[in-house]
Amino acid sequence: MTESECRSCKEKGLLPILSLGHMPLANALQTGADLEREGEMYPLDLVFCPACTLVQITETVPPEKLFRDYLYFSSFSDTILESARSLTTRVIEGRHLTNESLVVEIASNDGYLLKNYLARGIPCLGIEPAQNIANTATERGVPTIAEFFNEELATRLAAEGKHADVIHANNVIAHVADLHGAVAGIAKLLKPDGVAIIENHYVKDLIDHTEFDSIYHEHLCYYSATSFQNLFKQHGLVLSDVERIPLHGGSLRAYFQKDSSAHETDGAHAFLAAEQAWGVGDYSFYRDFGTNVDHLRSELTSLLRKIKGEGGTIAVYGASAKSTTLLNYFGIGNETIEYVVDRSSAKQGLFTPGTHLPIYAPEKLLETQPSHTLLLSWNFEKEILAQQQEYRVRGGRFIIPIPEVRML
Repeated sequence: MTESECRSCKEKGLLPILSLGHMPLANALQTGADLEREGEMYPLDLVFCPACTLVQITETVPPEKLFRDYLYFSSFSDTILESARSLTTRVIEGRHLTNESLVVEIASNDGYLLKNYLARGIPCLGIEPAQNIANTATERGVPTIAEFFNEELATRLAAEGKHADVIHANNVIAHVADLHGAVAGIAKLLKPDGVAIIENHYVKDLIDHTEFDSIYHEHLCYYSATSFQNLFKQHGLVLSDVERIPLHGGSLRAYFQKDSSAHETDGAHAFLAAEQAWGVGDYSFYRDFGTNVDHLRSELTSLLRKIKGEGGTIAVYGASAKSTTLLNYFGIGNETIEYVVDRSSAKQGLFTPGTHLPIYAPEKLLETQPSHTLLLSWNFEKEILAQQQEYRVRGGRFIIPIPEVRML
């Protein structure tokens, strides 16, 4: 379904930023049998709302199609695990959580974050719509409900006496089609003095660093602190603090509390003022993004052609959602790439959407020693380069495509 009005403020007059054409679903990895059939393709167009500053895509793919069976497991990333450990320690100590508290995580994945609270004896509840991932979390001892989070579910949980001291929502408020239902649900489930901690990709980093590969059908919205504030205040939630974190090429961690218990901190006020200064509400900030993406495409594809022309071989590291966008939009397929490797065992043995490249375990790099590896999980560059030190010692070189093409 194509939206003609803003997902947050419902205003019309959305302004175009970038059109990626028709693209496959980013995490719709295929089996060998699937390759006989044409995969589903959907429009992927990025737009800007001048009324509330929200950057968003116009197409809404049914959530059941995207998330009921999902192949992204957070625990495969050491970087994600360490970020979760660090944050939960701060929250436990800063908010003096005890065994009488309750922590809820929306889109809790495989329990990677909540397990840190459970280890300290703090009650938790995960809410994860992907049944396969929810099952994994439950098997690991993390209580998990396999449902989509919305106002109806929040009302039911509140009626059961479940009111949260802390609600985490990491990389999910960008994903929900029922945007207002999710935020209203947070407001309903949160205790009067509780806090909701929301992490999402930061739109300024996306634009500044040409992170176009973060655009795919699961990511409906791309937030600034300003657009976050404009959305959450519609449901009586105040932006009490905000910080930038390096995850996923640059993210925001925003803290929201109820009107009755919180006021905007000096830090939040300064952050919002800084966004006004760089032009968060000015279309001109976003307008050249498409041109920058085209320049990046020309530079990367030229480099890959040069490597192939000189007899080199190229693999890809990362069967990520990002890789689906980049490979398909740049037109890079099996004429250039030998195969893809990924640490996630859930993805190995499958094929990439649209480009039909086979996915192997990372050990494949040492078995075949391609001259170059295109790192499409570039947001975990440091972690992956450390893991692949032997490949590099043997002469293998990594190509980092974003924010600019680099060879390591």
